[in-house]
Amino acid sequence: MRIVHTDLLVIGGGLAGLRAAVGARRRGHEVIILSLVPAKRSHSAAAQGGMQASLANTAKGEGDNEDVHFEDTVRGSDWGCDQEVARLFVHTAPQAVRELANWGVPWNRVRAGAREVVMDGQRVSLSERAEAHGLIAARDFGGTKKWRTCYVSDGTGHAMLYAVSDQAVAAGIPVHERMEAIALIHEGGRCHGAVVRNLVTGELSAYVARATCVATGGFGRIYRVSSNALINEGIGAAIALETGVVPLGNMEAVQFHPTTIFPAGILVTEGCRGDGGLLRDARGHRFMPDYEPEKKELASRDVVSRRMEEHIRAGHGVKTRFGEHLWLDITLLGAAHIDARLREVKEICQHFLGIDPSRELIPVRPAQHYSMGGIRTDVRGEAVGLRGLFACGEAACWDLHGFNRLGGNSVAETVVAGMIVGENIADFLASPEGDLQVSTALVRGCVVPNRLASMPCCQVRAVSVLRP
Repeated sequence: MRIVHTDLLVIGGGLAGLRAAVGARRRGHEVIILSLVPAKRSHSAAAQGGMQASLANTAKGEGDNEDVHFEDTVRGSDWGCDQEVARLFVHTAPQAVRELANWGVPWNRVRAGAREVVMDGQRVSLSERAEAHGLIAARDFGGTKKWRTCYVSDGTGHAMLYAVSDQAVAAGIPVHERMEAIALIHEGGRCHGAVVRNLVTGELSAYVARATCVATGGFGRIYRVSSNALINEGIGAAIALETGVVPLGNMEAVQFHPTTIFPAGILVTEGCRGDGGLLRDARGHRFMPDYEPEKKELASRDVVSRRMEEHIRAGHGVKTRFGEHLWLDITLLGAAHIDARLREVKEICQHFLGIDPSRELIPVRPAQHYSMGGIRTDVRGEAVGLRGLFACGEAACWDLHGFNRLGGNSVAETVVAGMIVGENIADFLASPEGDLQVSTALVRGCVVPNRLASMPCCQVRAVSVLRP
């Protein structure tokens, strides 16, 4: 039986986990990342639309600042977020997006002069300031007063994940792939690491760490139709809950995305509607202005999803042998725009629907997309009830999003929370609280295969480790 020792064990190889690992490594601590898949195949790569940061570079973003972003975030959370966390988030987001630019993320940039955009179904002309030329651009997203969603066409998560993963490689952080944490090792209110299973060989190992960070993403795959990857089963929340001392928060708060392709449930970015796409019913009628005359298709995601389901129940859905759906119309954007800024959407439509979205309507229906709930943490990212355990990203209930969230805030949260929590973990490791002494014999005794392998994973209890 193998025992691995490290300063920080990060469970999860997506954007949040990678960024937290980089932050701790920069402070001189040894870090190991566990990942179910190679890090660059984590679900973070599926994020399409962009990340929110109040840069105020574009014409429609003028006047934006931290206060406006804060107000949008609090309102978008149905007034349920932790406002101290929200304030910290909106302050750090511009730093995070500029750091990513420095790391090589090819953000779309402002081009000075006049340009045509589609707004409210009409082509209008916008003029960008000469002094803003070359700065990071932004697009419109639902629930926001200003255009602040920084983007890389519709492959934002992919570009961000590769850049941050490359930083982890450059820092010499090992990623142990095909490894699944199945229980947390803890005793006396102190986390000591995790019991880990090798998904290839089935071998059990103990990873003993002075600090442990859970960044395993959401739990969307408990739903029949979800935009989440197959690996998003909520194992991080599960092993935390099984300690019996770490609470989960806001687990009832689940977001449905309005536009996933029907019936597969694959995400079609909110950027489609932000760039001017419309929602239509079986008759071709644009119905969102009937329900939301002010924000229309760019009302917050929960509102649009509810209105779509309401419209279907009223008998206006398109009937198929798989059920009913509505249409997303981006044909008015034109082939050139789609090829340049929505090329991933085009590829998804071609491969999974066999259609060209520049000429045909996209069948869509709401599906589970994001989990606001997770491991309850304080503003520092440390789990409630267990010292030495941290969580960040979708796996955590940092309570940035409350009962709902703005599109683009979750992608931003991965790197912002990673920055903040990574620094807080480094502070913890440098303090006397970060010291750890655990008996190797007792750790070894906890992971004897015949004590765990005979039990279903969902019944494996967190292992207690006694100090010598």
